[in-house]
Amino acid sequence: MGMRVGAVSEDFRKQLLGYGLTTAQILYRMPDHPSLLQTYVWQNYDMFPKFPALKDFLAFWTEKLEGPLHSVTVAHSKLIKPAELRAVDGVFRLN
Repeated sequence: MGMRVGAVSEDFRKQLLGYGLTTAQILYRMPDHPSLLQTYVWQNYDMFPKFPALKDFLAFWTEKLEGPLHSVTVAHSKLIKPAELRAVDGVFRLN
């Protein structure tokens, strides 16, 4: 039984387009206690190496949220590579 086109998740579509799972550890200063750092973990599908989704999120943070950014550490994984995706009898299988 093959997959219907509508049944493919948005995340899977993004992976096929070259997006990879991106995780950013964001350290920011507490608004009321600037000497203290707090951690926020952001995760989404994004494009390496320009990271447009992460840049949009950080711009939103800077404009709308209290708590100045201290540092951002990024990890990126392209989950599907061309050699790992193949059609078998019309059904996509991941190796």
